[in-house]
Amino acid sequence: MDFLRHVMLTAMVAVLVGCTQFPTEKASVSDLRPQISFTFQDGSISDARVLVDGLDVGRAGDFRDGKAALRVLPGNHVVSVVLGGRALIEQRVYLNDGVSRAFMVQ
Repeated sequence: MDFLRHVMLTAMVAVLVGCTQFPTEKASVSDLRPQISFTFQDGSISDARVLVDGLDVGRAGDFRDGKAALRVLPGNHVVSVVLGGRALIEQRVYLNDGVSRAFMVQ
C-alpha cells in the first residue's frame, strides 16, 4: 500500500511540475532615430540617387514614403536627391529623435 501511495504521489508531483510555467522576460530596443522617406509625382524619379551630407545612400525609390525609410542620426543634415547630374532637391534639415520626414521629389 505504501508503494502504491508513493507512486501516486510521485505521479501527481510530476504532473504539477510539468504544468508550471516559469516566468519569462522579453527585452526589446526601440529605434528612435529620425527617418527620411520620399514621395514622387513621376515614377521615373525613383531611380534618382539620395545623398545625405554628401554621402550616396541609395535610390530614392528604396525609401518610398509608406513602404520604407532611411534612418539617420539626430542632428543637422543636408538631404539631396540627384538625377542625371541635376539636383532635384537639396535641403538642410534638423531631425530629432522619433521624427519621420517625407520629402516631395518633383
